[in-house]
Amino acid sequence: MKESHRDKIVVIGAGNVGEAIAYTLMVRVQANDIVLVDLNEERAQGAALDIAHGTSFFKQVWVRKGGYEECADAKIIIITAGIARKPGQTRLDLAKTNVSIVKSITQNIMKYAKNPLILVVSNPADVTTAAVYKESGLPSGRVIGSGTSLDTARFRHILSEKLHVNVEDINAYILGEHGDSQVPIFSSANIGGFPLYDYAQQVGITLDEEEIARRTKDGGAEVIKLKGATFYGIAMAVSNIVETIMKDDDAILPVAHVLDESFDEWCGVAVSLPCRIGWEGIEQTLRIPMNEKEKTDMDKSVGILREFTEQVIG
Repeated sequence: MKESHRDKIVVIGAGNVGEAIAYTLMVRVQANDIVLVDLNEERAQGAALDIAHGTSFFKQVWVRKGGYEECADAKIIIITAGIARKPGQTRLDLAKTNVSIVKSITQNIMKYAKNPLILVVSNPADVTTAAVYKESGLPSGRVIGSGTSLDTARFRHILSEKLHVNVEDINAYILGEHGDSQVPIFSSANIGGFPLYDYAQQVGITLDEEEIARRTKDGGAEVIKLKGATFYGIAMAVSNIVETIMKDDDAILPVAHVLDESFDEWCGVAVSLPCRIGWEGIEQTLRIPMNEKEKTDMDKSVGILREFTEQVIG
């Protein structure tokens, strides 16, 4: 590692998503101290105990309830708090409520932490990432949104089903908004190093881009319809991001952060692109090759995000 450190991770929000993330971190990530913070202290305490009781099956990890003061020496702070959309509530109203929540959380974090690395999961994830960035005053590379990491996982899963190939051999991204305007990048996808359509042709399989894109976009809604909520998938996506940081892996992942002026008309918007991630957070943002349709769709997605962010944050 680039510096000596204590491997502490703070998870703010001990609901289903926060609890699932804390559990997945305990099982998978190289951290020795996981702290759950929630206004409902009993919920945080119960979740911490439930996870801690199983640590003997994996490794020695301290899992406990705590307060915002724990952020002072945390390596990563994960924000999951927020409310679910209520019947009749507009997407805009939900966004304004959750942005208000994450702004308050960010203020509390910054009371104790000097230069934190914050991972934002609360929905709408792109807008809340922009809100935390603005409220914290941190460099954009230290405020990371989970973005399209889960959408990308769904995309790869569907491609693996269609092509009858190990999902680990699939390198393909969903970029743009974590939402309805997300953009599947088919043109530069590859299977074990083979261009996607070269591989499909060799194995005699025809891909329906529209169907795959629709199933990917609707994947979360399908889970919610069937079981009421989705939290395991996002927990695994977040633990993958955290593990990349903790191991200083310099892996390339599709995450969101507020783009700088080098991205021209996309500047100032929190949007998902492939990023190299290491010990300090986002170390480099990459420009993936796209065809004309994908570039047009990305411009549209960024425009939608910009307009929505301005409505919510101002």
